[in-house]
Amino acid sequence: MTETLTDTLIASMTEDPRGPVALVLRRRLLPVEGESGVIFPPTYADIGYSIDELADGTKVATIDSVGAQANRMEPLFKKARPGRPENPLSALVPHVEIVVGNDKVVDLLDVGHRLGDALVRCTELADEARAAFAALLRDGDATAIAKLAPTSLLFGAWDSRETQAKLPRIVQAVIRAWDVDILHRAAQYNPPIDYVAEGALAETSDKAQNDTRSAQGFRHAPAVWRDDARKEQVLGGVHVRGEIRRDVTINLVALRQIGGDRGPDLRAYVLGLALVAAADPGESFLRQGCLLTPDPAVPPVWDLVGRDGTRRPIRLNPDEAFRIAAAAAAAYGVVPGTRTVTFDKARAQGALDAKKDAKAAKKAKAAG
Repeated sequence: MTETLTDTLIASMTEDPRGPVALVLRRRLLPVEGESGVIFPPTYADIGYSIDELADGTKVATIDSVGAQANRMEPLFKKARPGRPENPLSALVPHVEIVVGNDKVVDLLDVGHRLGDALVRCTELADEARAAFAALLRDGDATAIAKLAPTSLLFGAWDSRETQAKLPRIVQAVIRAWDVDILHRAAQYNPPIDYVAEGALAETSDKAQNDTRSAQGFRHAPAVWRDDARKEQVLGGVHVRGEIRRDVTINLVALRQIGGDRGPDLRAYVLGLALVAAADPGESFLRQGCLLTPDPAVPPVWDLVGRDGTRRPIRLNPDEAFRIAAAAAAAYGVVPGTRTVTFDKARAQGALDAKKDAKAAKKAKAAG
């Protein structure tokens, strides 16, 4: 029997130390071209695609990593751009904008390391962020972090250069493709004219010169599927024989570790944000050649996982997630205004100088 998320069930998720350990979602995705479509995974230095081979020979490709998914979910809460429709999700969180250099404005929701990022440490927020991380380390109190950057509680942060406080990811998502075949590609560039025949360039048999002309677009340039010059294959995406699946986990154990003066309200608020982030279908356009949508023929499957491993089917959609989150944000008293701070070049240079001095001192000590 599929259950709805009642107030009683939500309380068991946020307040019961022996309550469920996770809420998980499995959503099947399809290429917009259809089931037989070819998709392009991300390419990594030295390895190309990240593809694992299981014991039975099945190849599993990472289509979007945990970090990449977090960076796609967090901007769900951004304010609308000028001239665009309002984003109702933006009212769920406070906002911070950082002005850098020649009036470049960076939304904190776009900053990779979130509250622990170097960009934050070079603004007037530095002391507040340090104090917020210190309170978390000392008392487990996440109140200050929630007021500054609640999405840091959702997607994790590490204050690696100050307090060393680490926030685990409460929401974690990954997209994988199962049972894939690796494809390759080839191409041929043809210049608009024959530069030698038209007398625009002198004929040459020098291979280096001809290679340079090909590189600059003055000569035919074939791109075969095996690039012997670079000793690597020119990858052309993957064909998926199994399924493309987005797996999302809301870690309720980590959620219940969040403390503060108004712990129950804060945990309910963070859970509401987590539900919104998880229930949203996600960014469809992952990269060139990888445009995915949910499979309308296969409904998403939510399960509430108990401490003993039992699974209870849950009914949840984006509208219901937003209703829960909005009510929790109102109860917690979220002020969704925008705070603007300025990047301080002196702070940045001071951090660089301190690092340089520390390295010099360490080197001198080792030499002495």
